[in-house]
Amino acid sequence: MLLNHVIGMYTHPKEECRNIDRRQETFFYAFSHIAIIALIPTIVAYYSTVYTGWSMGGDLIKLSESSALLMATGMYFGLVAGVVALAVVIHELAKAFESTTTFTQSLELAAYTATPLFMVGFAGLYPELWVVMAALLVGVSYSVYLLFSGVPLLLQLPQEKGFIYSSSVVTCGLVLMVILMTGAVLLWGITTGPIFAS
Repeated sequence: MLLNHVIGMYTHPKEECRNIDRRQETFFYAFSHIAIIALIPTIVAYYSTVYTGWSMGGDLIKLSESSALLMATGMYFGLVAGVVALAVVIHELAKAFESTTTFTQSLELAAYTATPLFMVGFAGLYPELWVVMAALLVGVSYSVYLLFSGVPLLLQLPQEKGFIYSSSVVTCGLVLMVILMTGAVLLWGITTGPIFAS
């Protein structure tokens, strides 16, 4: 069950990676994990931008419902596309490191290492910038830890190759994140842009 894996990744990540590897989950199962877990930051972002507002050191900033819905929809598809793109990077890099991993295993690794980042979405329920940034730092740190822990287990790479491989994936993941953020800003600027609620 999806929730069991999420809890296991927080309580005993290495054992959970072994369980995931033993179960040989399907592509649909790994993709459904991404599709469900990506709803957390999306729904929270919509709620906090429409109903609670964001404080940037002054007045509360709120968006109109239609603008927030457009932002949340784009955010959802961007998050899912980002994890799938990371899975493609993981799979292609694995070939260079002579791993016989399947795309489904790469998608599993991408999905479960991205989970702490998506869980950071809950911090948006208290929409103060410093709270969200602190939670994001913790989420990124734990995602990197899961990646370094999961690579030798899910991709069957030796520990010394796993470290170099994981470092390469982290670098590519950061580049993907910058590309997605830049694309989101450009797309939002080209279309209607934010419509603030009065």
